[in-house]
Amino acid sequence: MPEPRRSGGHRLLSRRTVLASAAVGLSTALTPALSACSAASGGTSGGITLRFSWWGNDDRAARTEQAVRLFEEEHPGVKVRTSNADFGSYLQKLATQAAGGGLPDVVQLDYRQISQYAGSKAILPLGDAIDDGTIRTSELDAGLLRTGSYQDRQYALPMGRGITGYAYDSALYKKAGIPTPQPSWTWEEWAKDNRRIADLRLRSPDGRPVTGANDGGGNEDVFEDWLRSRGGQLYASQTRLGFTEDDLTGFWTFFDTLRRQGAVAAARDTAQANSTETSPMGRGLAAADFTWDAPFPGYTALLGDGTHFAPVPTTDGHAGAYFKPSMLVGVGAHTAHPKEAAQLVDFLVNDLRAGDVLGFTRSTPPNRTVAGRVAKTLEGPELEIYQYAVKMEKYGLSAPPTAPPRGDLAIQTAFGREYQRVMFGLATPRQAARELIDEAGRELRS
Repeated sequence: MPEPRRSGGHRLLSRRTVLASAAVGLSTALTPALSACSAASGGTSGGITLRFSWWGNDDRAARTEQAVRLFEEEHPGVKVRTSNADFGSYLQKLATQAAGGGLPDVVQLDYRQISQYAGSKAILPLGDAIDDGTIRTSELDAGLLRTGSYQDRQYALPMGRGITGYAYDSALYKKAGIPTPQPSWTWEEWAKDNRRIADLRLRSPDGRPVTGANDGGGNEDVFEDWLRSRGGQLYASQTRLGFTEDDLTGFWTFFDTLRRQGAVAAARDTAQANSTETSPMGRGLAAADFTWDAPFPGYTALLGDGTHFAPVPTTDGHAGAYFKPSMLVGVGAHTAHPKEAAQLVDFLVNDLRAGDVLGFTRSTPPNRTVAGRVAKTLEGPELEIYQYAVKMEKYGLSAPPTAPPRGDLAIQTAFGREYQRVMFGLATPRQAARELIDEAGRELRS
């Protein structure tokens, strides 16, 4: 699920764009390259060396290094050589490594990469390690665990459990007379509230009108929540869409109308957004922004403690949001040490001491015992998003889908591009929806 850059978190537009561009390089070179021998992880002084890579900020890096050192203490014959980078650089490097047959022994993966890497045999299935107890899954939610599967085989484990919501300015909501959003509020109520904020006629720091929210029409994650709240889904299978031209036309018409009314951000401000800071909300042009839970503390750091986290609207009380892996961890197919790599995967996900160190740096820990233990140490915005997740779990959410098909990376890029045509008056919602459906069909059939 979404880093502003947390993100594994909030990607906003930049994360999605990078995922798609990395996939292009991977898809053209991966299959033939994997038949070549990889550079195996070497031993050090008679021991074993594993390579482990991930993306993330400095805090995540420091905590991950500390957890790795704990693993080495428990496995004195194993050394772990680590590397990390920002999300964009990481994805590009991983695609290059995969094309050369040299994925690290243990690798952090995005939800949208699972089908790509599993289908190309760049990562190992983990079934044997799970069956023999090397990797434990009893404390993981079955639905969340399923997100790391491909063709009914487990290829990766979630490293965090994320969920979507809206960061919102509580002072502006109060000024407009909008009550604290509850899990059952609807898209119609959300639209009405955005118009109420716009009707205040407030001015941003640059003198322009303040709108109710960022324009989510170009965000495939918003569409998925909208679709699921109506009983639909993005994909019916690995080769077929789960929505129709009418579904997408309705969604884009909804946002197009709100933008024309001034209730959500103007087209030029949406097009310029590639981070929290450059988003309409970050620039004082909107009162709310669709985001993920893990990057939410970045909003409070930028905008103050009056920023809170609200549920994604529903359709007649039916929530479309779901718990998605913020990121996953898998084992490179060409590792020379699959057992030790599996042990590291298990340690990072299930060990209590590792959980204490890693905290919420990858969103809510997927292991329920670890999550409950770490939650006792939380405060401020991190405590708020943990409590939000607990509230939404009690409210009732449907199970997450399996990892999306390989073509999703190109489809989500086309999704944003087609909606930009709508925003700038180059296409009607239906014309753009028809183009998207046609392009998506080609991607899924290829």
